[in-house]
Amino acid sequence: MKADVAIIIVSYNSLGQIESCLESIFFQREKIVQQVILVDNNSIDNTAKIVRCKFPKVEIIISRKNLGFAAGVNLGVNHANAEFIILLNPDTIILNHAVDVIVDFAKRNPAQGLYGGRTFKLDGSLEPSSCWGRPTLWSMIMFAVGLTVIFPRNRWLDPESLGSWKRDSVKEVGVITGCFLLVSKLIWDQLGGLDERYFMYGEDVDFSIRAWNSGWRPVICPSAGVIHEVGKSSETSIDKNLLLYLGKVSLVKIHWNGLKKWLGIFLLVTGVGIRAVFFGILNLFKCGNGTIRWQTLWLKRKIWIKGYKI
Repeated sequence: MKADVAIIIVSYNSLGQIESCLESIFFQREKIVQQVILVDNNSIDNTAKIVRCKFPKVEIIISRKNLGFAAGVNLGVNHANAEFIILLNPDTIILNHAVDVIVDFAKRNPAQGLYGGRTFKLDGSLEPSSCWGRPTLWSMIMFAVGLTVIFPRNRWLDPESLGSWKRDSVKEVGVITGCFLLVSKLIWDQLGGLDERYFMYGEDVDFSIRAWNSGWRPVICPSAGVIHEVGKSSETSIDKNLLLYLGKVSLVKIHWNGLKKWLGIFLLVTGVGIRAVFFGILNLFKCGNGTIRWQTLWLKRKIWIKGYKI
């Protein structure tokens, strides 16, 4: 029987989070017919074994190597038999029947195409990373000159943050992040799934941009809430930020052309360099908490400036 929604989870050594995630998926289900697919990216923590034992309803696909997020999701979707697809991080917890809520919202608002929810921290406070504004030359300039640090969540000077909006109203957005993203299987196929040139980070931005270019209008459904522990998918903040900037450069190379493309890459490098110097100076006064991260990114710029293999 065809399900209403296929929930695709890609795991990599996620045993510490995956049980709570799966428990919430089944406990919070109301009436909707779910297909739950776990793609395990060659974990060494027995994730697949434990899930198979505790959650027999979960379909498990085991990869013999770490495919990354985009390729892992695509593999899972290839096994889906449902009207809708949800991408869900293993470090999330479903709240208040969120899957039922967002599927119902999508059925009532079919013209939007992509749908996201509202994410929270473990303490119940807002975690705003469920969505972002699309990268633009203006947002890159603001990053490069450091105004996104000086004026965080400012509508004009930190535009990708979407300002002070609390994600508490229905609103079209530039980007819905892959931690909790709903799309119909039909639109997924029309857009060609996630671009597997991205190993991790950037693929959801790329997907949202392609959706916009195809006439869809990604939207947030505020009544669909999940808890999301940001950053658990990569082992250290250095690992995460290196992957993040590989993704950022790749986005620029794929979606921008000519002078704009090279200017975008220059602005990313400049922004990292300025932060490495700034936090290095602060460190002299024992208050540079971001020093190691930015200086490491600067020293490794020859790696991430190339982006993923395009």
